[in-house]
Amino acid sequence: MRRDNTFYSMLAKNAARLAGRPTAFNLALMILAAWLVSGPLFGFSDTWQLVINTGTTIVTFLMVFLIQNTQNRDTEALHIKLDELIRATQGAHNALLDLEELTQEELDDFRQRYLALAKGAREQRARGERDTGTPEPP
Repeated sequence: MRRDNTFYSMLAKNAARLAGRPTAFNLALMILAAWLVSGPLFGFSDTWQLVINTGTTIVTFLMVFLIQNTQNRDTEALHIKLDELIRATQGAHNALLDLEELTQEELDDFRQRYLALAKGAREQRARGERDTGTPEPP
């Protein structure tokens, strides 16, 4: 199996790992504290304020892309795992594989079918019947 080893992919994964650690948070707190303490030294000037505003804007701008990359990878991996569970489960509907690629109207159709199934199952359960709805014998 080929791993995605592009520079951006490796950078995004490593940056996301590092940014999510307590050390990164503590470093950000120390930078913020140093900036606050330096306020009186610089007379709380516009330049002093610009330093923190510029720094946080740059970090936020870059982190948006890194976080989105990580989120996309995680979501894609999760969908593949769910698709495999559906594929491997006896009685599961293979039409549910790869739902994220369908149009909104097609998703709405599936949603309505499952809402109807859920309503029927709740009614069965209220009558004391089984609500599993699986095709396998009990």
